[in-house]
Amino acid sequence: MRSTVPVSSSRRILCVFPAYTPSFGTFSHAYPLMGGVKAFMPPQGLLVIAAYMPEAWEVRVIDENIARARPEDFAWADAVFVSGMHIQEGQIHEIGRRAHAAGKVAVLGGPSVSGAPEKYPDFDYLHIGEIGDATDALIRRLDETVAVPDEPERFETKDRLGLSDFPAPAYERVPLKRYLIGSLQFSSGCPYRCEFCDIPQLYGRQPRLKTPEQLCAELDAIIAQPAHPAVVYFVDDNFIGNRKATREMLPHLVEWQKRNNYPLQFACEATLNMAKQPEILELMRQANFMTVFVGIETPEADALKGIDKTHNAAVPMYEAIETLNSYGLEVTSGIILGLDTDTDRSEQNLIDFIDKSAIPVLTINLLQALPKTPLWDRLEREGRLVHDASLESNVLFKRPHDDVVGSWRRAIAHAYSPEQLFERFTRQCDVTYPNRITTPTSAKLTLTNLRRGLILGFNILTRVGLFSDYRKPFWRAAGYALKRGQIEAVFNMGFVAHHLIRFTREALRGEHNASFYAAQDKAKAEAAARRAGAQQAA
Repeated sequence: MRSTVPVSSSRRILCVFPAYTPSFGTFSHAYPLMGGVKAFMPPQGLLVIAAYMPEAWEVRVIDENIARARPEDFAWADAVFVSGMHIQEGQIHEIGRRAHAAGKVAVLGGPSVSGAPEKYPDFDYLHIGEIGDATDALIRRLDETVAVPDEPERFETKDRLGLSDFPAPAYERVPLKRYLIGSLQFSSGCPYRCEFCDIPQLYGRQPRLKTPEQLCAELDAIIAQPAHPAVVYFVDDNFIGNRKATREMLPHLVEWQKRNNYPLQFACEATLNMAKQPEILELMRQANFMTVFVGIETPEADALKGIDKTHNAAVPMYEAIETLNSYGLEVTSGIILGLDTDTDRSEQNLIDFIDKSAIPVLTINLLQALPKTPLWDRLEREGRLVHDASLESNVLFKRPHDDVVGSWRRAIAHAYSPEQLFERFTRQCDVTYPNRITTPTSAKLTLTNLRRGLILGFNILTRVGLFSDYRKPFWRAAGYALKRGQIEAVFNMGFVAHHLIRFTREALRGEHNASFYAAQDKAKAEAAARRAGAQQAA
């Protein structure tokens, strides 16, 4: 549904999504292999806001991960809407400055400003919270005037719009063919209270839901766009946050896939205790789910207690991973170093876990305290929040900072050495890929998919298979997969490994932050280098 606020003025709204800082999980190094892919995933929240605007208002959406908004875009607009996460803070401010330079009112919403509005005094209107009564109040204000106000003003949602009343995201406003994967939302909120996570505070502990009919309609809109992504990611905070609702929704997803000859693969994120839900896992297998992101965080049981994540131990960890693999689900994992419970042994425990679990992709980050989390509140009480651009985190660790960073460096170096990475992919060829359903090829044999496959295959053959210095372990793993008829696995492992290996090498050179959430500037690397030099001199 659109906003029901009556408007009398004609407005032009420019929605701008900031570029991401490169990370392990966005696969930016692999985009050139795809031929035309420029960004990771469509900005779901901003597309919902775009769809909610009054029908009489014109709306443009520009994702700066694809192309930078031009001066003429700002000149066209009456108001500029921005949304983003904490990691995009620098880019958010920069878009606001460009809007003001063009004389336009700048409006900011989304998770970062909702969690920390004090960071953004430079925006004219702050939309805090989810879509709802604050959104309607903002529309009324913009209908009255688009003049830049004398003082910033906050619009804070008290009455949220139910997910079942959400408009379908304005997928037609962005070129889906430029994205690596598509995005879809079924629920919002998570029942757990992990210490480092801001989801319960921002979106609630009682998951709110869309209807299966909404999901299917949104999927219809995605596949209606030419050259849409082949994979769609459920951006739910926890896919099994409401197990009963997920179990009831999945048969509709299976039926949609069958009706359309399985045009898509799905991925999601969930808690590891989903291994206790065989009925859900089998329905996910039938719906063609391929990957599940799990915030494992640490293999150390005592550490899980310390961060209020004991639900990860509801099933023995390795057993849970094996269970997910047995349903054809390749696990990817979030890992955190720098927890209060870390010891000199934690690094080796993590390396042992990486090898034994055979999880190919792990996003290994340093602990970072986010506003509106129990961790932030605790560290603030303890005087352990730090704001130093030369450091890799805003947390004063229990262990020496450089020891923690050193552990991170050695962990990623081990995880993404070509030999170790391709060995883990080889093990997936035995324990995961054979357990997936066989889907019809008719929906896949399109000119777009054939072109995409030829481009990807040629680039993997040349850039990875011929000219990379890790071609030998790649061909060992590829040969193993080809002998088992797993052609798609060869494409996947070549694509993913190309990014992970290159990104790791850059990170080890100090070109990237050790925490995805650390919004630090370029001076960070220089300051860290000076600090290291001073320590060596001493």
